[in-house]
Amino acid sequence: MDPWSRVRAAKCQMLVTSFFVLLLGLFVAIMAALTHFGAHFAVISRVSPEGSPYEALHRWAFFAGIGLAGLLSLGAVLSAAATVREAGGLMAGGFLCFALVFCVLVQVVFWRLRSPTQVEDAVLDTYDLAYDRAVRSSSGAWQQELLAIQDTFLCCGKSSPSSLLGSVEADLCRGEEAATQDCLQGIRRFLRTHGHIAAVLASVSLASMVYAMLLSSFLWFAIRSGRGLDRKGTYALSPRAPGCRPQEPSAFRRSQGAPALHPLDDLGPSRRPGGPRLLRDH
Repeated sequence: MDPWSRVRAAKCQMLVTSFFVLLLGLFVAIMAALTHFGAHFAVISRVSPEGSPYEALHRWAFFAGIGLAGLLSLGAVLSAAATVREAGGLMAGGFLCFALVFCVLVQVVFWRLRSPTQVEDAVLDTYDLAYDRAVRSSSGAWQQELLAIQDTFLCCGKSSPSSLLGSVEADLCRGEEAATQDCLQGIRRFLRTHGHIAAVLASVSLASMVYAMLLSSFLWFAIRSGRGLDRKGTYALSPRAPGCRPQEPSAFRRSQGAPALHPLDDLGPSRRPGGPRLLRDH
């Protein structure tokens, strides 16, 4: 495959990859919005005390997701525009966005492998706090918050060694579906499903970033070396240097080697070829 064909194939792949990365940014933004404004996380946030680990993780997850979505969208737009316009600066900007996303995702994956149950423990601790306050408190505010959590997760109470609920716990359980599982199991199951979706998005994004960085670096070197497709077969006019004499046409240059032709007016009357000889008075 000649260099022009490789560059053309890389440009087509870059456009397709930019569109796919733009979709990834949309999915990451939706995931971040659901994590922050979703019903399951909203009911936990209402009972979370100020400065708790869950509140910090919840805020960090939202801002990290929005930042990643913005970087993905910006990198996709810059790369697509650079591919169409063959602009090296835009391509370098797209590569920088992809590299930042790759570094952030590597940090997230490393943190997830190092602390796999940190998010789950923070959510369960928040529910334990709300449950204990609802059972021990005589006010109905905490009981309403606990009922909202149980209705959202379709669960009831917590498992105990005797598997029996007290009178207060039994009053908080509503519905046959809610009584089939305790809230610790329901919350744990929901968080694991949510974590699997986030892990799939992170894995796909990591693979896409590696491929996008390879394509953008190759196209940047191709643009810098002047192998753009749109410039093939075209010519550019360079500015004339000061004092440089323009080049004459080839026909005029060939005529410069021939003997010089003198105008007839410069010859005397008696020297014109074919003309009459004039007599002079002596």
